[in-house]
Amino acid sequence: MSAQPSKTMAQTAAEFGLKPEEYDLIVKRLNREPNHVELGVFSVMWSEHCSYKSSKRQLGKFPTTGPKVICGPGENAGVIDIGDGPDGTKLACIFKMESHNHPSYIEPYQGAATGVGGIMRDVFTMGARPVALLNALRFGDPSHPKTKRLVSGVVAGIGGYGNCVGVPTVAGETNFHRGYDGNILVNAMCVGLADADKIFYSAAPAPGLSVVYFGSKTGRDGIHGATMASAEFDDASEEKRPTVQVGDPFAEKLLIEATLELMASGAVAAIQDMGAAGLTSSSVEMAGKGGVGVELDLDAVPQREEGMSAYEMMLSESQERMLAILKPGREADGYRIFEKWGLDAAVIGKTTETGHLVLRHKGEVVADVPLAPLFDDAPAYDRPWTAPKAQPRLAPSDVAEPADYADAVLRLMSAPDMASKRWIWEQYDRHVMADTLEDSATGADAGLVRVHGTKKALAVTSDVTPRYVLNDPYEGGKQAVAEAWRNITAVGATPIAITDNLNFGNPERPEIMGQIVRAIDGMAEACRALDFPVVSGNVSLYNETNGAAIPPTPTVGGVGLIEDYAAHADFSNMKAGDHLVLIGKTEGELGASMFLREVLGREDGAPPPVDLTAEKRTGDFVRDAILSGQVRVVHDLADGGLIAGAAEMALASGVGVQLNAHDELPAHAWLFGEDQGRYLVATPAADALLQAAEACGVYAHVVGEAGGDVVAVPGLFSLALTRLREANEGWLPSYMES
Repeated sequence: MSAQPSKTMAQTAAEFGLKPEEYDLIVKRLNREPNHVELGVFSVMWSEHCSYKSSKRQLGKFPTTGPKVICGPGENAGVIDIGDGPDGTKLACIFKMESHNHPSYIEPYQGAATGVGGIMRDVFTMGARPVALLNALRFGDPSHPKTKRLVSGVVAGIGGYGNCVGVPTVAGETNFHRGYDGNILVNAMCVGLADADKIFYSAAPAPGLSVVYFGSKTGRDGIHGATMASAEFDDASEEKRPTVQVGDPFAEKLLIEATLELMASGAVAAIQDMGAAGLTSSSVEMAGKGGVGVELDLDAVPQREEGMSAYEMMLSESQERMLAILKPGREADGYRIFEKWGLDAAVIGKTTETGHLVLRHKGEVVADVPLAPLFDDAPAYDRPWTAPKAQPRLAPSDVAEPADYADAVLRLMSAPDMASKRWIWEQYDRHVMADTLEDSATGADAGLVRVHGTKKALAVTSDVTPRYVLNDPYEGGKQAVAEAWRNITAVGATPIAITDNLNFGNPERPEIMGQIVRAIDGMAEACRALDFPVVSGNVSLYNETNGAAIPPTPTVGGVGLIEDYAAHADFSNMKAGDHLVLIGKTEGELGASMFLREVLGREDGAPPPVDLTAEKRTGDFVRDAILSGQVRVVHDLADGGLIAGAAEMALASGVGVQLNAHDELPAHAWLFGEDQGRYLVATPAADALLQAAEACGVYAHVVGEAGGDVVAVPGLFSLALTRLREANEGWLPSYMES
């Protein structure tokens, strides 16, 4: 193996995203200079996307264990116990969230589509059948010239891939803000079900076993995708289009079925999907976790393009590919299954005792490096950080009242973040597999998916409020976790665990690292207080263009369980004559609120604080009220406050509401304040609910009544439900058609 001159290799390392000191460390680890293939392998494994080198020390703050946790962070996805199945077997839920931000900005359709495909592989590679998809999307200002094209492409990619594979997209969120003009976010989440005693892991168990490649052929798409995901954008970013992978959902469907059948056959010793960094990361992680070496013959890799080099094959991120280590003598069983499903397959190597990654191509050894520096000895930085600047807490008197309340409500409910996303979710198949009980269209705070053959249902949600995190990363981090916990609670489910996708700018800037540190501090505190551990996740850094970072966006994907889905709640079944009961205390918090931004054009102020003790007490009370049958119509209050929650209930139910004025708070603080830990409940039996709340030390009082065909506060405003619906549902279709 001949090395190129030091200057050339060092320059190549910089092009691959490695710092000079990192290149020097590679030379020290090898006691020689790497060749071109070896340098490519190091560059992807030491990228931020694969090594978590800037965040690893902070991620250790998260609680990751609990009575329901089977497998926490470190595997392809997290695993939780959800109890008995229909035949008495123990069931597990497997889930994870991951980003495909940079590829989706460069090539929105394929970027989003392959994000969906990749997150599904993370789940079924552990033995689960995918049963639900979610997505969290952040786009730039609607007036930006690229935004409409990006929305159209991303939504089409998500729908095109998920619909073809046949997994329902049941929940998610979509925001717009100028902070994402140059770097959109596409976070995809997948949830699957498996038998708890049939979970598959990626660690190679022993040397001397066959390494089997199966799925689609390897091409030149996606080369250095992990490196691109770990770098900032600039004006030339769209030239990186060739690094975006191309997905084939029909191949993914075949891959799911073949993988699950292979697992059922008993032939699998270890298995790993080929995601970021492709064949490199999958082989390195399997061998590294098992403490063995691996030798690959790249001539045996199924290839769809002629003349591919070892470098290209190792760094390709072609989609719909898996790597398995089979038990001795089971290769023929595997081939029969792969042939049945029409997949390419080949034995491309073996595990060894050397502790090295050895690559052979055309009869020559083209790489020979120890696995330890690649797998568990990548640089881990304790980045310097500065504390985020504190925003002042705004009293109601610091915020002007609107001149016209009816106009303010219409503006709020038709704002891009608050407007109906019907145009988006109608493009998703939400009911394929026939187990979806609640989804984006039905008027519930979380998606609800039946566990087939049982009375159980999984509650799933995705949440974060970036404007809160921007103004106070610590409180914003707490709120992201609390909001996910609250959404699951609002349908009657018990929250169990979360996955996350931590989207931030460049961690080498102390102010950005400060956002990361404090957001994780807040999230970790909320996870502990709410018994809501982190079992999987993804870190996406360097989300900025020409030095302008995105708003900090630590997305939280939550999963909970309801034992009998007949007892679940939504907010679309409010009836005329129902009393509206507000549970949770209101102080009138207007800092960083939607009202402040959309009506007054301000984005300042501290976000509402999250009292985690009160949050848990209130949520536990609401969940108990749902499960006991005391209430069936529940909506958590978040963006837009009380008036937004009431208006959404009215629109979902087709019944008007009349809200009372507050005795002490100014009208704008009462209606638009975004105090946390609150739920709006509609019930014909308010007295019993109030008595129960008082007995539990939970604040609750009647704030209005359902009926008629207007949303109104007497003496302040009255809006016809038809006019409100036109404003709420009209914005996005009009925008996309204009």
